[in-house]
Amino acid sequence: MSTAAAEIHPTAIVSPSAKIGAGTVVGPYSIIGPDVVIGEGNRVGPHVVVEGHTKIGNGNTIFQFASVGAAPQDLKYRGEPSELIIGNGNIIRECVTLQPGTSGGGMITRIGDGNLFMANTHVGHDSIVGDRCVFANSAALAGHVTVGNGVIVGGLSGIHQFVRLGDVAMIGAGAMVAQDIPPFCMAQGDRATVQGLNRIGLERNGCSKDEFAVLREVYRTVFTSSAVEVKGRVFKDRVSYALGLCGESPKALAFLDFLRSSERGIAAHHSQGGE
Repeated sequence: MSTAAAEIHPTAIVSPSAKIGAGTVVGPYSIIGPDVVIGEGNRVGPHVVVEGHTKIGNGNTIFQFASVGAAPQDLKYRGEPSELIIGNGNIIRECVTLQPGTSGGGMITRIGDGNLFMANTHVGHDSIVGDRCVFANSAALAGHVTVGNGVIVGGLSGIHQFVRLGDVAMIGAGAMVAQDIPPFCMAQGDRATVQGLNRIGLERNGCSKDEFAVLREVYRTVFTSSAVEVKGRVFKDRVSYALGLCGESPKALAFLDFLRSSERGIAAHHSQGGE
């Protein structure tokens, strides 16, 4: 076992082949499996189980009773050596479940940096989570979900398999999300509908007033406009027309690129939504 000056509580069970970096603390009664690699400066609390082919970066905090890297909840899983890869600076609270990939989804579940997983949240197999996301209590991602950067998912929300949540999207508490939510948008309800642009989230992520104005015009053109140029046009034609309004706005272009690349379909727009 390579522990490199890690602090291992005497009641913890750590496999001899596990690798644990300098400054990492492993609390009482925790279990670290044989194929686990944990970087430097992590805190693994009491009664945590880290197993499978799991790689954890630096500076993460894992609270008690979390299950990290256990076999995915997929009846097609046959013990293949799929991976769970976790970045740096994440906070993983009580009873969180993070599970590895499967042969049907690329063999990897990947989590970025600086995310907060509140108590009882779940990340299913083959999901991809970006950076700086917040998952409130009991939010759940089914398998093959892709989450961008800076996304907030409200408590008790459920995200369907293969759904994508774009950058800086905000999902209201209790939402059931069955189709893609575009970047920079708010969504809520069962089944979740797009409610408007996430103005506060955009401001917090450095969006200027000028860029917001372009994004709002593009959003309205796609979802709400009754102008003669787009009236009666189908969704994909509205998106094509809106491309001419973007100029060089990276956020507006990213918004439309997301819409054009959707395979599952975009969530419907709420008829009385904002923007």
